[in-house]
Amino acid sequence: MSVLTSPRGKSEVVHCRRTESQDIYCIKSLMRKFTQKLFGKLNIIYLLEKANLAVTVCNDKEEIMAQATFVDYPNWNVSKQNAWVSLFREFDSEIPCTPLNTLFMHLFVAVDEYSIGCCNEIIRTVFKAVPELHFIFLIVPAYMSLGSTLITVFTQVGIIPCLTFEEEFAVYICHRHNHYPQLHIRKARVEDHDDLMPIFMRHDTILRETYGEYFLAELIEAQDEENHAVVCEVEGVALGFMSVCSRVNMELLHECFNLGPFHGLCNPHPDDVLEPPRQLRVQGSQDAALKTSSQASQKTVEEPQEPDTPDTRECIQGKTVEAVTEELLSAVHSRHVNEVENIEKLSEVSIAEELDNDIMTEGSASILLPEEKEDFRPIYRGTSTAFCIQLFCIEEKYEARSLDFMNFVFSLFPDKNFCIISLPHLTPEFVLIQNFVKMVPFTNCTLEQDLYIFHRAGLLKSINIRLATNSDTPGVENLVSTLLLNRSILDDFNQYKVAHRDPDGTPLQAFVAEVAEQIVGIAVIRNEMDIEYIRSHYNIEDFIYFTHHQREEHGHLHHFALNPIFRHYTKFFLKEILRLGFKSCLYYPIYPHLRSGKFQNPYAHSLTSALHYLVPVRPRRQIVYPLEKLGINAPSKEVSKEPLCYALNHTNRKLTLEPKITVNAKIVVVGASNVGISFLETLVFCHCFNDKDYALMSLCSWVNVVVGRMTAIDRAAKHVVVSKEEIVLYDHLILCTGQQYQVPCPTGADITKHLTNREIPNNSKQQYTGKVPCNHFTLNDEDDCFKALTWIKNNSITTEGNVIVYGNTIDIYTTVETLLHIGVRGSSIHLVHPPSTATITCINNYVVESAVENALQEAGVHFYQDALLAQWNDGEYPDPIQSASFTTPTKPFRLQCSIFFSFCEKNVDYETFKAFNDACLVYDGRLVIDTNFHTNDIAIRAAGSLTKFSNRYYSNEWTHSNFSSKEIGFQLAAAMLSLFDPTLEPVTEPPADLDRLIPMYKGAKIQGGILPRHYHYLHIAKPAIPAPLEVQMAQPDFGLEIVTGNVQNGNYFRIHINKYKMVETITCLSKEPFPASNYIRLFGQHEQVLNNLCERYHDKLIPDLYSSPTEPRGLHLTVQALLMSHPPESLKPFHQGRPQGSETAAHLLSFPSSIPFSSKCLLLRVAFWNRRPSSGIPAGPQGLTESEIPTLPLATRVLWYIFCLMQVAVCE
Repeated sequence: MSVLTSPRGKSEVVHCRRTESQDIYCIKSLMRKFTQKLFGKLNIIYLLEKANLAVTVCNDKEEIMAQATFVDYPNWNVSKQNAWVSLFREFDSEIPCTPLNTLFMHLFVAVDEYSIGCCNEIIRTVFKAVPELHFIFLIVPAYMSLGSTLITVFTQVGIIPCLTFEEEFAVYICHRHNHYPQLHIRKARVEDHDDLMPIFMRHDTILRETYGEYFLAELIEAQDEENHAVVCEVEGVALGFMSVCSRVNMELLHECFNLGPFHGLCNPHPDDVLEPPRQLRVQGSQDAALKTSSQASQKTVEEPQEPDTPDTRECIQGKTVEAVTEELLSAVHSRHVNEVENIEKLSEVSIAEELDNDIMTEGSASILLPEEKEDFRPIYRGTSTAFCIQLFCIEEKYEARSLDFMNFVFSLFPDKNFCIISLPHLTPEFVLIQNFVKMVPFTNCTLEQDLYIFHRAGLLKSINIRLATNSDTPGVENLVSTLLLNRSILDDFNQYKVAHRDPDGTPLQAFVAEVAEQIVGIAVIRNEMDIEYIRSHYNIEDFIYFTHHQREEHGHLHHFALNPIFRHYTKFFLKEILRLGFKSCLYYPIYPHLRSGKFQNPYAHSLTSALHYLVPVRPRRQIVYPLEKLGINAPSKEVSKEPLCYALNHTNRKLTLEPKITVNAKIVVVGASNVGISFLETLVFCHCFNDKDYALMSLCSWVNVVVGRMTAIDRAAKHVVVSKEEIVLYDHLILCTGQQYQVPCPTGADITKHLTNREIPNNSKQQYTGKVPCNHFTLNDEDDCFKALTWIKNNSITTEGNVIVYGNTIDIYTTVETLLHIGVRGSSIHLVHPPSTATITCINNYVVESAVENALQEAGVHFYQDALLAQWNDGEYPDPIQSASFTTPTKPFRLQCSIFFSFCEKNVDYETFKAFNDACLVYDGRLVIDTNFHTNDIAIRAAGSLTKFSNRYYSNEWTHSNFSSKEIGFQLAAAMLSLFDPTLEPVTEPPADLDRLIPMYKGAKIQGGILPRHYHYLHIAKPAIPAPLEVQMAQPDFGLEIVTGNVQNGNYFRIHINKYKMVETITCLSKEPFPASNYIRLFGQHEQVLNNLCERYHDKLIPDLYSSPTEPRGLHLTVQALLMSHPPESLKPFHQGRPQGSETAAHLLSFPSSIPFSSKCLLLRVAFWNRRPSSGIPAGPQGLTESEIPTLPLATRVLWYIFCLMQVAVCE
C-alpha cells in the first residue's frame, strides 16, 4: 500500500496488482490522443495477451488509477523481436542490456491527477517483481515529447530508425538503481543490533526467549574463520541479516537426502564409493531397461524409490558423471575476470541420474513397500564443499533483493562451492530460497526439515539463450550424456540441424542455454499441429484468448534439460524460447502409455525439468455427437477424432513472469476413492473436478504414490504406518478410504433344524475373522475383478459349477450380466438377496426392476429373496467353498458352490477401523467429523462414505454418502486451499447460530451399469434422504414426470421436472449404448433451457427422448446446457455482463471449433440472453455498430443476422 498525493493536495491509498481481463474497459477509458501518438493505436486485448508483465494501480475502492504493459522486445517495429540486443548495445557500451535484464514499456495510461505518483509506483513494483531486471526501455516517435509524467523516470539515450517505414524513434531508458537499487552488503557490526532486533521481533520471539535479549550481538561478536555474520545496508541502516557457518553435518545429510547430482557436496576422494557392487549394478541395469519416458504410465517399482518433489526433479535426473575436482568454480565475486575459467567444468555437475530415478514426470513416484533393504547409496569421503545459512532475516520491503547477499557470503568461503539451508516443512517459501534447489529426501528420512542448495555458479548473469548450431553438438552430447533418454534428444537435435523440420514436415526449433561459451541447457520444440484438438478438448481459454494467437504461434515442447545449477533460470529459458521462436504459447503433453508415431520415436517426450513452471490444463467436457446424422454440420475431424488421452501442461508469455508459490506442506491422502482423487485434482488444477479418465489429469506428475495399507496413525509424531513397518510423515492427513464390501459372516445356523430368519440372532455387524476361502470374491476395484475373471477361466466355471451372487446392491446385476457375457450358463447362476435393512431397493423404480427380473428369468438365473447366509460347507473348513446354506422366512435351502461373490452392505475395513481406534479418533459407526471435515485432531481431516457428522448437528440421516463423491472431494480441497494460497480471501466464520447446520451439496448422485439382457442403465438424481419412488410421487409438490418409450422396446427414458421447472431426476434404460455424459449435463437445467421441454411434451412433440438429443435440434439443447453450466472463456464476459468492444462479436462467433456450424446460432441466443433490451430492438455487443457489420467475415455476418432475427422473435 502506498499513499499518492495530487498537486491539489488530494490523496489516494493505492496498491499494484497484475492486470486482469476485466480491466480492459477501464484501460480504454484512460487512453488519450496523446497516448495513441506516443504508443500507437493499440488493441488492448491483443497487447495484454502478448505482454510478459502488465501492472495495474488501484485505489482502496478498486478503481483503476493507472496501468502499464511491458514486453521483452521493442515496440514500433524498430527491430525484430529476436534481434534487438545487438542494436540496443550500440547506444551505450556502458549499458549492458541483455534479454535477462531488460524489458520494454509498450503502454502507460493513468488518471491525470495522480499520473506521476502512479508511474513511480509501477516502475518500483516492476523492478521489485523482477529481481534480474536492470533496464526498462521506452521507444516513442522522435518528434514526440514524453510529457510531464514519463519524463520523470526515463532518460533519452539515442535515436533508432524504423524497419518498415522512414521514421525515427527516440529511445529512453529507466535504471533500476534510481528506484529499487541493489543492496550494499558488508560484515555485521555489534552496533547493528538495534537496527536488526525490531525486524527479528516482528517475525519471531523464540530466539530472544531462548538465548536472551542480546543474542544477536553475541552472535556478531562470535565471528571467526568458520562463522560469519553479514548485513544489508540502506542509507546507513542495517535492514537484513545473514549468519553463515562452514561446519555442516555431512553425515546426516548423506543419510537423509539424495545428494548424488552434486557429488554429495564433497570434494572427490580416491576412496569414494560411487557405484554399487556388481550384483546390485546388474539388477539396476535391468530395472533401468524397464523405465519409460514422461509418456509412461505409472508403474509400481520393485525396489524402493525416492519420492520426488516438483521443485527438484530437474536436479535428480542423473548421477554425477565424474568427480567434481578441486578446481571446480573458483570465486564468483571476481566473475568478470574468471568467468570463463570458472564455468569450464560445470558439466561435471550432472543433470541426469539413470540408476534409481524413474523417468516419468517431475514430482512423481510410485512406491511398493519393499521386502529387501534400501538401494545402494554412494559413500563420499572427501572434504565438505558446502557452508550453511544458520540465520536469515530481512525487511519485507527489500526482500526481493535477498539474493544480493549471496555474492558476498561466497567471497567469505572461497573454497566452498555450495550454500545450503534447511527449513521446517511448513515454512512458507520466501524469495531467497526460490533461487535454491530443493533436494529429494530418501524414503526412510524422518528429518523434519527440507534441504535447499545453491551453487556458486548460479550467481552468473551471463546466461544466453539462442538457436542451436552445428558447433553445439559436442556440448549438447556432454550435457545429456547421462540422461536415460539422451538418444531421443540427440536424434531430434540432429534432425533440426539437418532439415529444421521433423520427418512429417513440421517446423522444428532447437535452443541452447549458454554460459561463458559452455552449453548448460537444451530445448526442442515444434509447431503445435493439433491445436484445434487442444482447444476443443482442454480448457486452454482459462489462460489465453485463443483468437488473439496465430496458429504458428502455438509451440509443442518436446525436450527440456537444464543444468540444476541454473534451475532458477528456467522461466527465463522458457521466455526466451517464446521470444526467439516467435511463439506465444507452449504445450507439453504427458501420456499415460508409450505412444508410437509421436514425433520421432516412442520416447520423443523426454523428462522436462520445466514442468514445475508449467500450469496443468483442465480437460473440457465433451459432447458426444451423432456424426452420421449431423452430416455437413458435424465438427471437423481434427476435433472429433479419437481422444488421445494425455494430460496437458501449458505456459504462455503472460505466465513467464508470473510468481509461483511452492507449498511444502506434507499432505498425505489415504485412499484412492473418488473423494481422494477429486481432492487431489482440485489441489492440482485449483478449479474444479471433472469426470474424465485419470490419464487426462496425470496426477502422478504432482503426487507421490505409496502402495500399501495404512495400519496405524501416530498423531504425536504425525506419521502414518504403512504395511506395519514403513513410515510416511504428514502435516495434513486426509482420510478418504471409503467403505468396501466385506466378507459376510455366516450366522452358523444349522439348516437341518429347519430354522427361519426370525429364530436367528442378528449378527449383520459381526466381523468375519476366519480364513477367507480362495473362491470367495468381493469386488471393490479393478484388481479384484481381474482376479475373479482369472480364477473363473482357470477353473472352467463357464462350463461347469454353480456361481452364487449374494447381496442387494446394483453390483449384483452387473456381475450377473458379466458372468452371462463371458459364457456362464444362466442356470448355473444363483442370485441370493439377503434381507434388506434399507427402505428402498437399489434401483428404486418398479418399471426398471421388473425389466431386470424378466431378463433374469429369461436367462434362467435362479432367484432367492430374504435369504441369510448360514454356513459354508455345512460348518466344516470353509476353504474352498463347496456349498452354502441359507435360511429364509420360511424354509432353509442349500446350494452347491464353485465360486461365491459377496455384495453385502459396505463397511469400513477392519484394519482401517483399528488404525482409527488405536489413534483415539472418535468413531461412532463411522469416523466422526464436523462441517469443516475435521476429526477430533485438527491436523486430520476425513471425507466420504467413511464419515458421519457429529451428533451435535442432530442430522444422523445425512452423511457424505448422500452426496456426490467428487463434489465432496472438491469441497474438501476448497476448505484447505485457504491454508496454502495467500491470494484467496480468508474464510469467514459462520454466525454462532448457524455453526450447527450441516452443509448441503448440489451435485448429482449418479449410478449406472450394464444390467442383464444388455440393458444400459443410468440414473441421475439430486442428493436426498432415500425414499421410495412412489412416496416421492405422492407429494403435492412433486412436479412433472416425463416418460417416453418402454422397457420392452429397450428405450425407456424418464425425466422428473420439479416444481421449480428444473431437471431433478433422469433415468435411462436402453438396449443400445447412449452418450451418458450428454444426459448428465441436463441435470439441474431449467426446462426452458431445453427449448420448453414441458410444453413440447404436453403437445406430444417429443415421442422419444433418446432420439431428440441426437437430432440436430436436440443436439443444440445439449450444447446449450453444457455451455450454460460451464461457459468457455469467450462467453464469460457476457455471463458477467462486461462489455468487451467491437471485436467481441467475431470472437464469440468463432467459438468453439468443436460445435457444429448450425449450433452456433443457439450459442448466440444463450450468450446474449441477459443482454436483450426491454424494447423490441435487438441488442448487440457494445461498440458493434451497423456500419461495422459489413466488415465482418461472411459466415460471421450470416450468424449475426440470424441472431438478430432470433432476438426479435424473443422480444415479440
